[in-house]
Formats: sequence, structure tokens, C-alpha cells
Amino acid sequence: MKKTVIWAFAVAILTACSGHRQQFIVEGQVSGANGKTIYFEQSALNGILLADSAKLGSSGSFKFNHAAPDAPDFYRLRIEDKIINFCVDSTETIRVKADYARFATGYTIEDSYNNDKIKELSLKLAELQDKVDILSKSYDDNKISNILFSDSLERMINAYKEEVKTKYIYAAPNTPFAYYALFQQVGQYTLFDPLSSKDDVKAFGAVATSFNTLYPHSERAKNIYNIAIKGMRNVRLADASIEVADNQVGETGIIDIELRDIDGNVRKLSEQNGKVVVLDFTAYQTDFSADHNLALREVYAKYADKGLEIYQVSLDSNEHYWKTAADKLPWICVREPRGVYSDLLNLYNFQSLPAVYIINRANELNSRVDNIENLEAAVKKLL
Repeated sequence: MKKTVIWAFAVAILTACSGHRQQFIVEGQVSGANGKTIYFEQSALNGILLADSAKLGSSGSFKFNHAAPDAPDFYRLRIEDKIINFCVDSTETIRVKADYARFATGYTIEDSYNNDKIKELSLKLAELQDKVDILSKSYDDNKISNILFSDSLERMINAYKEEVKTKYIYAAPNTPFAYYALFQQVGQYTLFDPLSSKDDVKAFGAVATSFNTLYPHSERAKNIYNIAIKGMRNVRLADASIEVADNQVGETGIIDIELRDIDGNVRKLSEQNGKVVVLDFTAYQTDFSADHNLALREVYAKYADKGLEIYQVSLDSNEHYWKTAADKLPWICVREPRGVYSDLLNLYNFQSLPAVYIINRANELNSRVDNIENLEAAVKKLL
């Protein structure tokens, strides 16, 4: 009996230690934020997920525990619209100090090289955004021509991308900050285009190769491989810097989406394998929505029984309005709770709505349809 008790105690100790190793901690202080709520969120592949929250007292102290990721993953602290992005790659303790007034720019994260680099990138991006805003105001005030605006914007963006690629991506493609750099955007403009720019595909390929080597079972590694390989196919990159067989990118050749429909059921885009799918990003609270859905109905009515499905993603901020508007639609209707702040804008590289894509029966992203009048012809080619 004594040996049994000792063994049970030992097992309990080992279990407790194992549980501790599977957690990481985010803690710190935010001065000048008495009464404010701080949110701890995960920047997941399918959007921003709330992990925890706390109301700050006079000391500004907070502490969150979360399950440790199997590979580097991304999280953020948010107070109102002020955000601190950071990464976690182990069971470490992330210690943050910040002031409410400069929460997104004046913070520090102790002893974290990767997070120092993520902060550098965030500050550089904020500086670029300021320059773009000044340029846009000059254009809005008719101080510069459309051509000068476009040329100046392109030079700013290209200069920024070259610096980021040289100093952060190619310098250390195996790091979380290199991965983070690939998905930066100014306003709703995605800086790196992984699906059509040859140079940007190479950058994605460099990071994808590193992440696949280091974290072969990571969902992020599989996801970035999907993006890189699709981009390589698009630009026919014969001298690709990424060497990987198609069967290494997971079961599908698309960037999967997993969201809830109006009944609360989780619907995955990849589950439509074997059908031709119209992937439609939209918002029902827009002037174009009624005519857009009418055009979709006409195509759906003709080809639904021939293997066509529509997977429509709402970016509406009002959930009730979405449910009411989508209630009678005959296709799959899901909603992205983060709306226009969703990572899907980056992953699918669109800046305006509606955005329509065609997926073939092999679950591969086939094309983008810029004019809804061309949708039927694009669908017929694949059925």
C-alpha cells in the first residue's frame, strides 16, 4: 500500500510538471490604464480568437496563461484599438511593460529577440502608414496628380518591401519575425503578393522551406506551403527556390476556411472537394449586395445540380443583419466575426468587396473573377 501511494504521488507530480510545461504565461503592467480592459488574443489562421481578458486596476498588472503551441505562433494584447503583436515558441513567460498612451509603440517585451524584431517591423510599418496617409491627403486635396500619387505610392511600397526582404526575411527565413513580415499590410493594401508576384513568391518560398524543415507538422508551415506553391504555379516559377512535392502541402491546394453558418454549424471550405466552388467574400450591408447575390442566384440555379457550390463569406459587422439576409440563400453562408480585420484579406490578397474566386474539383484555387458578368463562363469551363 505504501509503494502504491508513493507511486501515485510521483505520477501526480509528473502530471503537474507536464501540465506546467504545456503552458506559457503572458504577464506585465500597463501604466495609466486604470479601469481599462486588456484583451489577450490569438492571431490564428482563421482569424483573431479571444483567449482571455482582464480589467486593469491602479497597478496596471495582468497575467494570462495559455496552452503552449507546438510551433511558433502569434498572439496579441489589445486595449481598445491599440495592439501589441508578439510571438510565442515555447513554454516561456512573456513579460510586457507598456504605457496606455503609447501602448502600441512604446512597449517593451523582456529578453525576446523575435519580439524585438516584430516590434521593429510594427514601428516601420506605422511610419510607412503615416507617409502613405500624407500622400493620400495631398491627392485628396488636389495637390498632386493621380499619376504622381500612384508613382510615389509604388516607390514607397517597393522601398519598404526591399528593406524588409533584405533585413528580415532573407536574413533569417527560419524565424517567426520573417513569417510575420510576409503578412503586413498598409490600410487594406497587402504589401506582399504571394499569388502573382514572382519576387514575393520567392520570399514566401524561403520562409516556407525553413518552416517546413523546422516544424513539419505545424499548421502554419502547411499553410504557407500552400500559399507558396499556388504562387509558384501562378507565375510558373521554373527556378523556384522552394523544392517540395505537392503531397507535402497537406490535403488541399487551397487556403482553407473554417467558419460557422447561420445555424452555428462549422463549415469548412475544403469539405467541398469534388465540386466546383465559387468562393465569394462579400458584405450584405452594402449597396452592391442585392444585385451581386441576384447574379450568383442565376448561376447557382443553372449549375447547382451539375456540381457547383457557392461558399459565401460575410464580412458584415452586424451578426443579426447577416443572419437575416442570408436566411433564404440556397448556398453555404458563413460569417467572419473579425470582418475587414480578418487575416483572410491577407491570405486571399483582396482589398475591396466583392471578391470572387473559383476553386476546381481538385480543391485548387483556379482563378479570380473580377467581373461578375464573367462568372458563368468561368464556372462552365470547370464543370
